[in-house]
Amino acid sequence: MDLRKLKTLIDLVSDSNVSELEITEAEGKVRIVKASNVVTPSYVPAPVQPAPVASPVAVAAAPAPAPAVLEAAAPEETALHAVKSPMVGTFYRSSSPGAKSFVEVGDMVKAGDTICIIEAMKILNEIEADKSGKVVQILCENGQAVEYGQSLLTIE
Repeated sequence: MDLRKLKTLIDLVSDSNVSELEITEAEGKVRIVKASNVVTPSYVPAPVQPAPVASPVAVAAAPAPAPAVLEAAAPEETALHAVKSPMVGTFYRSSSPGAKSFVEVGDMVKAGDTICIIEAMKILNEIEADKSGKVVQILCENGQAVEYGQSLLTIE
């Protein structure tokens, strides 16, 4: 496609209500996409209100219960370990559609055991447990897309 024809197509898209144009010819394929002027919402923090100074007793009493609550929750959080996805891809619980799952809830796993597969770019990557323990919860469905760092399952 020559430059004059390409420039004409670009002008046509920019002057019209068309947001995208794709043309396939023997010489090749051209796709023209008009940049949108959409305003994306931005984060604006809420204004911070000053703390009341009139009641210093109430301010001193508020922090005392908070550490007690955090201390009670801390042992529960440390007991569970989340195995996180090392990559973006598709989560599979077994090596093939009809095969038995690598792990089920309640199974005991050792560090290094294969717990699932993540397919990325047509490559099947075996994901191993990074801690020994009992599988408490499987957080992903078979065939679900997962993100980097997403929790796949929890081990106790």
